Amino acid sequence: MAKQAQRTPLSKDRVLHAAMKLADEGGIKAVSMRKIAQELGVEAMSLYNHVAGKDEIVDGIVDLVATEIDIAPDGADWKPAMRRRVISAHEVLLRHPWAANLWMSGETVAGARLRYADAVLRGFREAGFSEELTYHAFHVIQSHIMGFTMYVASFDFDVEELERLAADFLETFPVDEYPDLALHIRQHSEPGDEHEGTFEFGLDLVLDGLERLRDAA
Repeated sequence: MAKQAQRTPLSKDRVLHAAMKLADEGGIKAVSMRKIAQELGVEAMSLYNHVAGKDEIVDGIVDLVATEIDIAPDGADWKPAMRRRVISAHEVLLRHPWAANLWMSGETVAGARLRYADAVLRGFREAGFSEELTYHAFHVIQSHIMGFTMYVASFDFDVEELERLAADFLETFPVDEYPDLALHIRQHSEPGDEHEGTFEFGLDLVLDGLERLRDAA
């Protein structure tokens, strides 16, 4: 395995992809120069011919994640296009849950992250949003993406386990005292496919509300 890896010249791109693989498997704490070198079958010092250190690697792999986002073409109807790029960003960050918390961190925010942000802002501007409303709309959209993604990523159990936990919790829960909360918890114990689309539900509320503000101006 190591011999095969050594036949391919080492490059920054290979270093970043190896680092992203480690992050996907074990979180950002799993990324180190030593582990990246082991993954590539090289000596750790050889990595410094292509990257300055771990900080550059972290910036690079976050931007690598951003390249997976479908930013949607310019000139498309603004709302479907915005919906498409926002849902894509959410899905990409769920595939790489460590990246959401690092999106705006690091010494350099460049490349794909800048292209994504520019596409979101341009989508609002071309749809006739004022500068002020575009400013607020961008931050509301980003908060929805990052907040919801980190919320989902914080659950370390799957849908079936969540359903079981909800059912077990209700056995001792004071239903008569908190009937509305009990109903909500009971919904978690129902089949998971009935509750898919919560992110999209919230996104549509946001986009509809922003559209009303634009039209009222």
